[in-house]
Parts: sequence; structure tokens; C-alpha cells
Amino acid sequence: MDEQLLKYARMAVPRYTSYPTALQFHSGIGVTDYRQWLKAVTPPEPISLYVHIPFCQTLCWYCGCNTTIPNNYGRVSSYLEMLKTEIELTSQNIHPDVKVSHLHFGGGTPSYLLPDHFEQLTKLLKNNFNFLDDAELAVEADPRTLSDDIISAFSNSGITRVSLGIQDFNPKVQALINRIQSEELVSRSVLRLRAAGIKAINFDLMYGLPGQTVEAAQQSAITAAQLKPDRIAVFGYAHVPWFKKHQRVIRSDLLPDIKERIKQADAIAHTLSDEGFIRIGFDHFAQPGDSLSIAEKNGTLRRNFQGYTTDKAQTLIGLGASSISTLPGGYCQNDPHLGQYMSALKDKKFAVVKGVAVDDDDRLRREAINRLMCDFNLNLQELCQTYHRTLDVFEDSLSSLKLLQDDGLVVVDRAVITVPPRGRRFIRNIAACFDQHLLQDQKKHSLAV
Repeated sequence: MDEQLLKYARMAVPRYTSYPTALQFHSGIGVTDYRQWLKAVTPPEPISLYVHIPFCQTLCWYCGCNTTIPNNYGRVSSYLEMLKTEIELTSQNIHPDVKVSHLHFGGGTPSYLLPDHFEQLTKLLKNNFNFLDDAELAVEADPRTLSDDIISAFSNSGITRVSLGIQDFNPKVQALINRIQSEELVSRSVLRLRAAGIKAINFDLMYGLPGQTVEAAQQSAITAAQLKPDRIAVFGYAHVPWFKKHQRVIRSDLLPDIKERIKQADAIAHTLSDEGFIRIGFDHFAQPGDSLSIAEKNGTLRRNFQGYTTDKAQTLIGLGASSISTLPGGYCQNDPHLGQYMSALKDKKFAVVKGVAVDDDDRLRREAINRLMCDFNLNLQELCQTYHRTLDVFEDSLSSLKLLQDDGLVVVDRAVITVPPRGRRFIRNIAACFDQHLLQDQKKHSLAV
């Protein structure tokens, strides 16, 4: 890749799992707004639930998630009590006939929970919300903490999809990120999950890790593909030691440069494509028969805080410390500080500390960004007609696209925007042209590649 395109790869731009992005959240949005926006959620539109479990057995040095290592399980039990309070408060403030189409347990490490506690938590959610019969119930899991008992708890709770964090199979890379898990361990985990009736398996892989090479990344992709997961998400490591202090353990001189990162990403993508996976968006891959591939084909693919999804729900309610809710009126985020989150719930109060309201222009631009990120194609004329706006609203966006068009990354034909294969790795740069809120301090976002 020449310098002309490397300039885009070096740019720090949002991942656009929301719009406006989390950088626009502010303390002017609080509990009162959250209650009002919850009450605005009405049937027949379904909703999604996200439950955050901010605990891990050990700390992975690459991690950018909101998590902690509890010194005893009592902290976890206390957190679950407050989570129970939040679930009950939320159900009391939302229309009782609203149905849940998706439930996702994230972290942290949800598989860190005691099996009985996981089952009790899932039962509590089902008792407080109405789930559709075909609702997807997904959970993130660490192969190192995936005991037979927790797998049974997943099965008993109706879990339909499990996402396993792999990152890289190379032992040297694993040692440098403090996440040692053998291929055999991962393989056994997959077999045990499928034996328990959980057929849908996701993997997470990463590139740009310390000590990682193109060959290591490619071999990890081959190994992952041979285990035949349904989906594989591929993320670039974001080195932000000023924000995540534990990342200071990772020596910057061991990190690949931008050209090497691109080669690693390409090696993984080409390998997975050769193994029969369908490329979804810019960082997901799925088996041809998976619902994600079907959604990509028929134009119903969506994007939310979990990345690319088949979830059509416009409302996502986040439960737990740091969780973010997407509501008709805007976004709300719970306190990421564990103690302060729990203190609020002890007083039977929501723990929302910030957020951002959305207006009609935000909704218009959110849909434009979503369709570009999912379809690599956007008809601005049709979009404007749907939202009762004129093309003038995108005058600045079309002007910003001019440079990318000159570099062959996007084609603008009147009001139709098409992203050719050459530009798809830079879809975040392209989407940024529609972002009216993009801050000048680009360092707060991850690299485009």
C-alpha cells in the first residue's frame, strides 16, 4: 500500500457502533431523561438487552473493556444483587407488552459467574421481560473458565450462541498478552458446547498484537477456520496505555507498524475467505448459511455495540456498570465505576451518569452511516425522501468525500455512493464524512485499520 492510502489507515476514526458516538456523551443527560426515554419504548417493536459482567479471572494485557479482577467472589455476588435491582427497576419503567428479541451477556467474562448464579440471572431477566419464542440468547466466554458446569448452565438457560475470545493461537503472542490458551483447549470447548446443544459458536481474532507476525496471524486464521465456528470477528489491537493503564506492560517496540497491521488484516481476511467464510462488513466473517451472511445478502444487516448483527431492534437496553442504552430519545450510559454504580442501585436509583439526546439530523446520519457500513452502498436521494429532507443536508458530506473519491476509495454518482473493494478497508473514513459531531482530537479513536 502506497503512502497515498496509508494516510487514511493512520487516521483515528470512530468504529460507528453508535451515532452520535460515545465521545459526544455528557453529564447533562441523566436519570430523568432515561426514565422518560424508557417509557417512550412501546410495542410492537421488539427490544434487545445487554448485560455487562465486569469481572475476569485474570487480566489480559491487550484488553480495552471495562473489567476488573475481584479479590474474592463476594464482590461478584454483591454486584449481582445490584444488577437484580436494576433489572427490576427497568422492567417497572417500560411497557409490559414490549418483547425481547435479543439478549447478550458481555464483559468482562460472563463465564466467570458461578453456574447457579448465571441460571438465576437469566431466569430473573425472563421473569421481568417478555421474550419472543425465537429470541437469540448470546454470551461471551473465556475458554480458560469454561467448565462443564457453566456450559450446562448456558444450556439450561436457553443460550443459543456463545462467543469465544481467541485473539491468536501462537504461544509467543499469547505470552505477550497474558492470555495462554492452547488450540486443544479451544477445540475441546467447541466440542463440549455443541454436545450441550449450543450450535452457534463465534470466535474473536485480533491483529496488531505484540510479537504478532503475518505468518502467525494467517496460521491463527487457518486454525480457527478448521474448528468451523459460525462467525469470526477480526479486530485490530488498539494500544491506548494512557487510557488503559495495564497496557503499559506491552512494549510499544513489539507492536507491528501500520503496514504490518494491514498485511496481517489482509492475511486473515484472505485466509478466511479461502476457507469458505463470507466477509461481512469490514471486520466480520460468517459461514454461508449463518443468519449474518443471509442478512448481508438480503440487505437487512445492522450494526450496534456488538458490531455487525442481525438484530433489527432499534432499542437496546444496557444493564450493569458502564452499559450503554440506545433509546428513542438518545443514548444513556451507566456509571463505569463499580462502586458508584452499586451505590446508586442500593438507593433504588438508576446509575445513568451521561448520554446524549438525538435529533432528526442525528437519526438521518445514523442511518446513512449504518447503511454504508453494512452495504457499502447508499442512495442519498431515497434516504432523504424517507426522512423528508433534501439533499442539501449532505452538501458538506459530499464535499468531504471528494478527496476519497480522487483516491479511488469511493464512487459518487449523483446521489448514489458506492464503496469499491479498494475502499472497503477504509469504510470508517468514508462514514466519518457524514459525522457532524466528529471531534478534532482524533487520538481518542482507534486507527482506521
